[in-house]
Amino acid sequence: MKKNILLTGKPKVGKTVIIKKLIEGLKNAGGFYTEAIYENNKRAGFKVISLDKKEATLAHQDLSTGYKVSKYNVDLNSLEDIGVNSILKTLKDKNKDIIIIDEIGKMEVLSLKFQDAVIKALDSPKQVIGVITEANLPFIREVKSRNDIEIIDTTIDNRDGLADSIKSMITQ
Repeated sequence: MKKNILLTGKPKVGKTVIIKKLIEGLKNAGGFYTEAIYENNKRAGFKVISLDKKEATLAHQDLSTGYKVSKYNVDLNSLEDIGVNSILKTLKDKNKDIIIIDEIGKMEVLSLKFQDAVIKALDSPKQVIGVITEANLPFIREVKSRNDIEIIDTTIDNRDGLADSIKSMITQ
């Protein structure tokens, strides 16, 4: 088995749900996950939330930031304050063996600080568990081509058993 495990798959298939199920049982993990922001029953943006409960708006259709992915304006400062810092903090924490990165996606790779933190995490002795987009972007291709990455395609058919399957793969 490879050291780092990344889920991929279509939007809304349940990748973050799997990550959140994994987080529940882990005491030796740090990092972050993302969560959709809904307004009037429609997705309006995303939050970035660290495992130590810091959160900020990662992207929103009503923000004005200069960075846009689809209909969302991306706040790189929030990503770096919460997401990047949670990765770097976990790298330094001797009590944490697992780094959660949800997600390595189109919005997140706009930040060179994020890209650098991801590479540091993957290169570290700690295990990275996360989500990576299916998008064909240079940084995404670079990460996916590493020989220490196990990529698991998440589908409606396999998603229910993936959290337990990954738990058995985690080095604790």
